This record gives sequence, structure tokens and C-alpha cells, in this order.
Amino acid sequence: MSKEINKTAHPFDKTRLEALLNRRFFYAPAFEIYGGVAGLYDYGPPGSSLQANITAEWRKHFIVEDHMLELDTTIMTPAPVFETSGHVARFADWMVKDTKSGDVLRADHLVKSVLEARLAGDREARGLAAQPQKEDDKKKKKKVKSVAVQLADEKVREYEVILAQLDNYSGPELGELCRKHDIRNPDTDNEVGEPQQFNLMFASSIGPTGQHPGFLRPETAQGHFLNFSRLLEFNNGRVPFASAQIGRSFRNEISPRAGLLRVREFTMGEIEHFVDPADKRHERFHEVRHIVLSLLDRHVQINGSTEVTQMSIGDAVDKGIVANETLGYFLARINLFLINIGINPKRLRFRQHMANEMAHYATDCWDAEIENSSGWTECVGCADRAAYDLSVHSARTGHPLVVRQALKEPIVTEKEVPEFNKKTLGKTLGRDAGSVQKAVGEMDEAQLLKLKGELAQGLAKISAEGKEITLTPELLTIERKTFKQSIREFTPNVIEPSFGFGRILYTLLEHSFWCREQDVERGVLSLPPVVAPTKVLIVPLSAKEEFDPLVRDVSTKLRKAGIFSRVDDSNTSIGKRYARNDELGTPFGVTLDFASVQNRTMTLRERDTTEQLIGSIDDVIAVVTDLVQGGINWAEACQRLAAYDGVQAVD
Repeated sequence: MSKEINKTAHPFDKTRLEALLNRRFFYAPAFEIYGGVAGLYDYGPPGSSLQANITAEWRKHFIVEDHMLELDTTIMTPAPVFETSGHVARFADWMVKDTKSGDVLRADHLVKSVLEARLAGDREARGLAAQPQKEDDKKKKKKVKSVAVQLADEKVREYEVILAQLDNYSGPELGELCRKHDIRNPDTDNEVGEPQQFNLMFASSIGPTGQHPGFLRPETAQGHFLNFSRLLEFNNGRVPFASAQIGRSFRNEISPRAGLLRVREFTMGEIEHFVDPADKRHERFHEVRHIVLSLLDRHVQINGSTEVTQMSIGDAVDKGIVANETLGYFLARINLFLINIGINPKRLRFRQHMANEMAHYATDCWDAEIENSSGWTECVGCADRAAYDLSVHSARTGHPLVVRQALKEPIVTEKEVPEFNKKTLGKTLGRDAGSVQKAVGEMDEAQLLKLKGELAQGLAKISAEGKEITLTPELLTIERKTFKQSIREFTPNVIEPSFGFGRILYTLLEHSFWCREQDVERGVLSLPPVVAPTKVLIVPLSAKEEFDPLVRDVSTKLRKAGIFSRVDDSNTSIGKRYARNDELGTPFGVTLDFASVQNRTMTLRERDTTEQLIGSIDDVIAVVTDLVQGGINWAEACQRLAAYDGVQAVD
């Protein structure tokens, strides 16, 4: 039976985590020897493998399980595309400038950091403050310092309401908050100016002449929409269907100071689920309707609260809290994915966008937010984009981005149809013939019936471009005709889940990090096997040549089983080798000792408990393969292999 482990014996220490990530090269500032550029990071070997494993699991969970059509579209995008989509005009954040130093800050982040610092000072003054976090003097973050000043209860409540509604404020309203509450640049204590919009896209040009302006894409979505006709044809002309893409995107963030949580270049995963606007049900919704989510809807936020409600996604859709089944299906699937890769479900919530923060294309939107040392961070957005994108691109290009659907039962309708005797019309009315045809063509059914009755009396008068024109039955006849419609044409709506893998990766690292109860210096990353960079560490106890064939044999068998392993044959102690790989998140280790040479046995170590089992090399490889692939858990592994007593069975 597995022993109990206490992962909360020591409080979370961000400084220790950052030191570990830097020491083991999970990621580091890009161009570091040149001084670096804010918001740009390079991933090292473990970080690259971790992100690759997260995206591989994403591909399985969404693309494979839901039969999505995968795309890989270009990063460089001609300006007319983003002019049409609305990004040139509206893809912006509000910034403020320090009136003296000229420093630029993001307005909503400034308000949040200053008010949170004041509330922290109030709690400290009331004796309610938590222990201050340790700071690494070499890597101090620009953070607003809290001062122990007690606020009036009314002021505390006012600040809490502002923070709950912060995402709903417009630029001018953020400026009013800065003036009303004397919010200044915390680094200089200078006042800030009025908020100004700053477009987040990186501008560029295509070709040597500079005549073709373009942008680095801030999202992958437009590539899906522009290829809609081809995707529809590939899917045999049927909806619903989904396309998916993993790729790089770029946003020129105003003040990226939060590590991987706010960067200027990042990897995204986006899904565009095309659906009939008249039927947003999902055929697999029944499979997930029982799943309970932590929901923070817009009405709660508008009332100044951030209290979540535990509710099944089925109830949320039935009550109209979540707009439709397809949106609800993806919220539940997002929840399952994040928990599966190791996100703590108690620190995961789904927050609905308020009206003012809603993207220009969205009719409903929910963010999967993950709690970390910086607060709650949006890591996945799930929006109902309606028919906005396909409609605007179709209108701009003249290319119909529509679905033509054969009706099971033809729709039969009758309507009045005007028919002109064009030869007589031209001779009689001359230049007015065109305006008359246009005026009659724009009439509705009631107007046509009225005109038909007047013509039956011999003469009818209409107004065309300010002129009164007399018509006769010789010029125009109106007849009732029957029409049979066997094809329905419509522009599909789009449900879009959008994932920021860098943010997911960082919050996963925070959720996985802890220090051993008996030694705070021994950090551990409890990454699930499905995403861990290395699944199994192979540790030969000796560097003698007689171990080489065994090491090759074990390594080959693991490789053939599809298990990524790594050999650590350094001359440090076995304890230090395991501790080093605990920091890398390696879930399992196998040790080859002198008994392995004699008896072909091998021990298996589990990272979190440090428990060890023993068995034949083939049996251990079979067990560790099942563990990595998720077929069994550690408790079941303990039933299949004997506990190791620490004594080598050698003659």
C-alpha cells in the first residue's frame, strides 16, 4: 500500500520554483546575452518536451476524439484580412502614460495592482495579512508594495466591487477610476494620463517594395475562416464540423512583466466548430452533461462578487446560463483536458465575459481561468462567434462562405412576381426604365398586391427616384407564381475554443511544484506521466562495463514500447541523481545494480512517494509501460511487483 505524502508541508515558494525552472532550463529569456527583450522566451529541453507533450495530448483529446480537420495556415497575413475582421480597428488594449517619465502601463493592470495592494495593506493593518513572500533580490518583480493602512469598510467594499467588474470597464471609465482613486504609477508615484488605445498587432510588409502591408497574426482563427469553402467540400458539404490548428501567434503586449503568462510570441491551439445557427445542439452533449464545473457568470460579477457556483453543464445549458449545447460541450471538454494534464480542479473556474469586455465578434464567451501566484489567469477562451467572420469576409471578397443544404421536404411557397415588357418599357420610359425596375423590385408582397390591383383598373402610379411614373398593363404585369425550394442556404455560426499553451504550461508547473517535508531544498515537480518530459530514468549503479549491455537492453525495450527514457550514468550518488530528476518531473526511475547483472532483476521507483518495487527486467518494463500509458496506477503496480527492501540479492 502506498505511503502518505504531505505536499503542503511547506508553503508554495515562487522564488524556489523559478530557481528550479532556471537551473533545469525549462525556459529562459530570449536573447539573454544581449540583455533580453521583455515578453520573449526560449524553451529549453524539458520545457520544449513538456509543451510538445501538452500539445500532443491536446491533439488526441480534441482532434482525434472529435474527428476534427487539422490545418496549418500562414503567420504573415495581408492587411485587408484584418481590416475586414475588425482587428485593425478593435484589437487593442487601453494604456496610460506616466505624465513625467513617459513609462507606459496597461490601464486595467495598473488599477488592479494598486487596488489589490491597498486591500492587502488594509488586511495587514487589521492583523489579517498573510506572511509576506520571500523575494529573490537578484530577480525582483515590479510589484506594487502594500502599506499597512486601514481603509473604511465602505472603501474596502468599493474596491472589491471595482476588481470584480474590472474587465467590464471601458477606457474612459478606467481613466475616471485613476482620477477618482488617485491611482498613480507605483514605480514613480507620478500621475498617469488619459487611457489611449494601443493596437496589439505587429505590423509588417510583404515583398520588397513595401506596397503590400501585412501583420503577424494575433490568432490562428482567420486561416480557418478563409479556407472554409475548402474545408466544407472536404467534409462532403456537411455541417457541423470542426477545424483545428496549433501554431504561433504574436501580440505586441504593452508591458509584459509576468513571465510566460504575458508574452509577445506564443503557441496557440484553436478550434473553429462550424454549426447550423438554427440548431446548436451537439450529438455528444449527453456524454458530458453530468460534469460539474465552477461557473462565475456575468450577473454575479456585475453585482460585485467573484463567488463561483458548482453546477453541472447540463443544468447550466438548461437554465440558459451557458448559451447552447455546443458551447457547453466544449466547456466540459476543456475542463476534462486541463484536469487530465495535471491542473488542480480546485483552482480552475469558468468565468463568463461581461458585455463591455466581449470581443467584437462574440455573442457569448467563457474563459477557463487557472489560479496561480499572480491571481486568476485566462488560459482558454471559448466564444460563440456567431456568423460574424464568415459574413464579413464574404461581403468583402464576394466569395460566398455558405452551406447549401438539401431539404428533406421541399418548401413550397407562392408569391407575386413582377414581369416587365422590356422592349415597350424602354421605348415608353427611356432613361426612367431602370429606376422603375429598381423601385418595383424593392417592393414587398403587400405593395405588389396593391400595384397589381391598380394595374387591373388600367393605370398605376409609382414613385421612382423622386419622379412620379405612370405604368400600364402593357409595360408591367404581376402574376402569382408557385416556387419549390429544395435547397437551404445559410452562413454557419462558429464556436471557438482558443488555448494559450504557454499559460497552461506555467500554471501546470506551479500546481505541480512542492518541497519534500523532511528537506525544503528538495523540490519536486509532480507532473503526470502523460505530459512529463521524461517518463523513465534509467540509473546504472556502477559505471563498470558489465552494466553496458543491460543499460542498452532496458533502453531499447522502453524505446520499442514507446516510452521516452533517459540514462543518468553520472558519477554522483544515486540519491542526487534521483533528486535531480524529481526536479525535472520524471515520474519513474529504474535502477540496475549488481543483482541485475546476476539475476536480471531491476527496481522501479515512484517519484512522489519514493517507494521502490522489484521484479525481473521484463516484468518491471511491462509494469512501467502500463503506468506511463495510464493503464494502471501506482497502487495497482504495487500488487504486481514485490516491495524492494533495499538489499541487493547477490552472491
